[in-house]
Amino acid sequence: MIIIGQLSAFGQSHPLASTPSKDTSSTLGQYTLVWHDEFNEKTLDTTNWSYEVNGNGGGNNELQYYTDSPENCFLRDGALVIQALKKSHKGKSYTSARIRTQKKFSFKYGRVEVVAKVPGGKGIWPAIWMLGSDISRVGWPACGEIDMMEYAGKEPHVIHGSIHTTSSHGNTVNTRILDVPTAETAFHNYAIEWDTKKIDFFVDDSLYYTYKPDNYNDNTWPFNKDFFLILNVAVGGNFGGAVDDNIFPQTMEVKSVRVYQKTTL
Repeated sequence: MIIIGQLSAFGQSHPLASTPSKDTSSTLGQYTLVWHDEFNEKTLDTTNWSYEVNGNGGGNNELQYYTDSPENCFLRDGALVIQALKKSHKGKSYTSARIRTQKKFSFKYGRVEVVAKVPGGKGIWPAIWMLGSDISRVGWPACGEIDMMEYAGKEPHVIHGSIHTTSSHGNTVNTRILDVPTAETAFHNYAIEWDTKKIDFFVDDSLYYTYKPDNYNDNTWPFNKDFFLILNVAVGGNFGGAVDDNIFPQTMEVKSVRVYQKTTL
């Protein structure tokens, strides 16, 4: 991944917002809450999320097998926990989980907030991201990808926000990094605001990157359609790198996922 620019550091954890009411009538400035999961039940809400179960490496030479096992994905103390383990399973040496809202919830434009604490250690690769809902028809990268937060444990404290399109994917140039010293020890609010012309990236409500192409076409802006959400912890791979087997288990904890939209654009 090509990195272009490092922004100022964040040393404080994000104060968690109060839990919105079940009628989703809460507002955030000009936005209205339209979908959320606070992970305050006993088990994962499968009306919101589905598990990916595979060991195909995610197209990135990842080393884990994604399972639907409660060892790899569970709720604890009001948080979703995705846990990567050093455990052999179906020919892989590690297990983890990847969950998504595909075919359960998708949306176009708005503000997305995910309050999370990331795992660390060499070889660990947690991510909070989105894919175009037409991926099964047009494939990747034509569907578009929004990486709200990626983290490689081999580079402690460095948060990545990135965009993948047909014009720039893989080692994309459409990316920024941010130093978040407490990323592994405290919860932070990772957010985007997405409209018809740009995508802004935030950590704890501070803007650190804006994607706004010079020209708008299918190659640079596949972001005028519905997208779905994905949460996962990968092991190794092109971005995660070599794995230190002494770090396991490693967990990403997520306090909430919230999607807000404007009544008019």
